[in-house]
Amino acid sequence: MKMKLLAVSGALLTALAFSPVASALDAAGAEALAKKEGCLKCHGIDKKKEADSLISISAKLKKLSDAKILEHLTTGPKVKMADGSEEEHKILKTKDKGDIDNLIAWLRSLAK
Repeated sequence: MKMKLLAVSGALLTALAFSPVASALDAAGAEALAKKEGCLKCHGIDKKKEADSLISISAKLKKLSDAKILEHLTTGPKVKMADGSEEEHKILKTKDKGDIDNLIAWLRSLAK
């Protein structure tokens, strides 16, 4: 019985170690991607530019699913700018799911 329990526990720990939840957030990589994709042209990390800061956006993301955030980043919805005008949000050029998931996790982590 103990051997079976140890085997099951080992399998669960192995599965957890390789799950996306267990992977570490690469904040530097996410920030570099945000810069490369042009996000930081309109959004400051902690200061409002043409659009809200990423920290203030992060607080709003708490209510949204990752799927909704992904949709926003990949479909170009209309967004309101600081001057009141509207324009289409830029679409991420990268198609690397790992990089996008890391970016979303980083955005969520900025909430204070």
